[in-house]
Amino acid sequence: MTEKRLPDNFLWGGATAANQFEGAWDADGKGLSLIDLVPYGPDRGPVTRGELRMLDCDADHSYPSHEAVDHYHHFKEDIALFAEMGFKCYRLSISWTRIFPNGDEETPNEAGLAFYDELFDECRKHGIEPLVTLCHFDLPICLVKKFGGWKDRQMIDCFAKYCRTVFTRYKDKVKYWITFNEINMLHHMPFSACGLLVDEGENPDQAKYLCAHHELLASAQAVKLAHEIIPGSMVGCMLAGGSFYPFTCAPEDVWKAKQTERSNYFFIDIQSRGAYPNYALRQLERDGIQIDWQEGDRELLASGTVDFISFSYYCSRCMSADPEVLKKRIAANAFKTVRNPHLQASEWGWQIDPLGLRITMNDLYDRYQKPLFIVENGLGAKDVIEADGSIQDDYRIDYLREHIRAMIDAVTEDGIPLMGYTSWGPIDLVSASTGEMSKRYGFIYVDKDDQGAGTLARRKKKSFDWYKKVIASNGADLD
Repeated sequence: MTEKRLPDNFLWGGATAANQFEGAWDADGKGLSLIDLVPYGPDRGPVTRGELRMLDCDADHSYPSHEAVDHYHHFKEDIALFAEMGFKCYRLSISWTRIFPNGDEETPNEAGLAFYDELFDECRKHGIEPLVTLCHFDLPICLVKKFGGWKDRQMIDCFAKYCRTVFTRYKDKVKYWITFNEINMLHHMPFSACGLLVDEGENPDQAKYLCAHHELLASAQAVKLAHEIIPGSMVGCMLAGGSFYPFTCAPEDVWKAKQTERSNYFFIDIQSRGAYPNYALRQLERDGIQIDWQEGDRELLASGTVDFISFSYYCSRCMSADPEVLKKRIAANAFKTVRNPHLQASEWGWQIDPLGLRITMNDLYDRYQKPLFIVENGLGAKDVIEADGSIQDDYRIDYLREHIRAMIDAVTEDGIPLMGYTSWGPIDLVSASTGEMSKRYGFIYVDKDDQGAGTLARRKKKSFDWYKKVIASNGADLD
């Protein structure tokens, strides 16, 4: 019988994003990011999808990213808490507009560079390996206004300059990098993902694939730069993961699920294999979509393939070919899905499926044959502070326990090479999908509510000591 043991160098930790965590949105020369314009409330979804144009802040909305939970001024305290849990790895993102406030300056903002120097030094002091996302829905708004976001090929040079700057500055502090967070979200939240606003008369799908092509080229360029500047570095892509199940065993449902899953894998196919897959080329041709091929593009994609596949996993999805069934789809993490009758769901309709994580891991490794890294997994829930001050979040422990158990099975029984696991939101932060604080993921509670009130004081939840025990035992003790 195979021993259920993870590698000794397994990277346990947690994951955050600058725009949901740091706050200090205009401090020390930081520029305005498009995510700083995504409001709290009913307009949030339309803005993320580009249906409602918001290119400046106004007095009628509140913007959760502006303060978030103020990690910018609490990072030493927060990293000390991560260290107390035993983190081996901390996934974070650099805010592009801290480094280049407008995105196209000749010289970077020294104050922004110095902040991340201090942050990485603090991680290193505690023996925590940083895993850094270069672009986590954090595009300079000036580039959106100037170029229309990633629709313009000039974005590739802007991104390359930013990458070269941070790789050179942090080459002795950061080994692991991710190019674009959940790159497939371009299909679902085009403004947040790539700054896309579709002009009147413009073909939305043509515009999306134009953005996609430029992002894929930029990702390949970033991989090459990292390998050149930081010998021994590893650069990954990042997918919003979760396998698509057919709603029934009807062949039409199976085929619809496969087609939907392919469109989800499109970006990663190219980032991992270095070329557009045949199914995509045929589909683009059928849809009349033209790819902006220029000299050297194919060679760049082929030479800039990623070293590992990282992904988020919160839930699986379900797909049907039946139009009547599709009318009843629900939204879960920006994906529309048919309700799976075999699964329970969270308060926000995200279907809880631990075995689906193992299935997704097998699907990804079978497809790419590259090491995997789970860089987001967690449960958003409303936590209650008890009379004694404790937070008894057993529901979070139960969710994570079963997902970690499935993850370990995939490694020990299926032979999947897995670099690490960073749970999403090890400390409470702003929800990307809803902008709420009350949708909490953390092992650490932050005193702040949906209206922005609170002291920002940190306190440990029950899950804090549980995760500490999991890490200390390398996943052997999940009770």
